[in-house]
Amino acid sequence: MDKGIMVPIVLFLCITLGITYVVRLLVNARLRVKMLQACSSKELVEAVVQSDSHRDQMTALRWGILTVTEAIAFGIIQAAGWTDINAGVVAVLLGAFGLGSVLFFVLARRFS
Repeated sequence: MDKGIMVPIVLFLCITLGITYVVRLLVNARLRVKMLQACSSKELVEAVVQSDSHRDQMTALRWGILTVTEAIAFGIIQAAGWTDINAGVVAVLLGAFGLGSVLFFVLARRFS
């Protein structure tokens, strides 16, 4: 594909995803502020902060596991000498993603 076409498309997608992420962060922050203003309970504030911290840790764990399993899959593809995208390459990548998701599920259950 021509770089003159691909670069603007990728740039548009990156900007769109960035704007969506920022809006999501702002809405979540505003929701937390409103919720905490409505209730002055110290226990609620601690529960919200602890819940956010745990969620952030689980998100980091998930993406770390998925990144490692995908890296292993790309290593397998490189070692096998596959240079074209075919059903085998797609199967290895999807299998690695599925294996990473299952591994995350098992570890998340153990840590929760």
